[in-house]
Amino acid sequence: MADSRTFDAVQEAGFGDYVQLLKPRVMSLVVFTALVGLLVAPVGVHPVVAVASILFIALGAGASGALNMWWDADIDAVMKRTRSRPIPAGKVQPGEALGLGLALSGIAVVMLGLAANLFAAGLLAFTILFYAVVYSMWLKRSTPQNIVIGGAAGAFPPMIGWAVATGGVSLESLLMFALIFMWTPPHFWALALFMKEDYHTAGVPMLTVTHGRKSTRRHIFAYTVLLAPVGIAAALTPIGGPLTLAVSVGLNAWFLIGAWRILRRDEVQAEADRYAVEKAVFRFSLVYLFLHFGAFLAEAALRPYGFGGW
Repeated sequence: MADSRTFDAVQEAGFGDYVQLLKPRVMSLVVFTALVGLLVAPVGVHPVVAVASILFIALGAGASGALNMWWDADIDAVMKRTRSRPIPAGKVQPGEALGLGLALSGIAVVMLGLAANLFAAGLLAFTILFYAVVYSMWLKRSTPQNIVIGGAAGAFPPMIGWAVATGGVSLESLLMFALIFMWTPPHFWALALFMKEDYHTAGVPMLTVTHGRKSTRRHIFAYTVLLAPVGIAAALTPIGGPLTLAVSVGLNAWFLIGAWRILRRDEVQAEADRYAVEKAVFRFSLVYLFLHFGAFLAEAALRPYGFGGW
């Protein structure tokens, strides 16, 4: 737990340090997928309500990030990828991150309930709780299935956006959830392969640590195989169409090829080219999700002109 150790401030924290606590890169994905979920829903939303709702969803995502950084400050300090974060770098004290996370959580949930509806607000509250408590405090340090189960937290935003518009859930929103949920394990396991000793050093039971790299490669391929039909199924629903189907087939074919290449490699090959294939698949996985949801958005934009949808 973060408060079990002291992080002495080495310099005064700036505004950018507090922004970094909110994990802005993760927040950008949350905002985009939530916005897509809102815009592709069959019920229109007033622009003011839509903007306010996305703002409060973003605040909720930032709150989750701050709470995660508070709890994980001890392991962040020993991982190369995270040691420059504001708390281990001594720029922000753990208590400040905790206070910011709790305050933003309350504001985000209450204001989303007032701006949109109670169901969307409740779903946002559950998402924050799931990420901060279920994933960060429990799963991450206790099981190699941490990123599999914990990935649900990152999959809720399009469902929240959909709930803002409709007040409920549907097959379409569940498939958008499933798309992110199934995408998360191969995305993070590809990262774990080339981050090498970070998770070993931090004592995090990532699959590479508990089951080895060969098993991780098999798991990446298996989850990518399971991901493909989810993306295609979503493209065949009312939020999809010919464009989305074509994009989904192309993206999933590329992802499967990349996962197959990862599966066929051993550590000697990976070391020889500095994990070039693993890094390429990881970078593509980011593009994969943005293009998939971008296709849903494009389909919705084209539909009024008779071009999008089935």
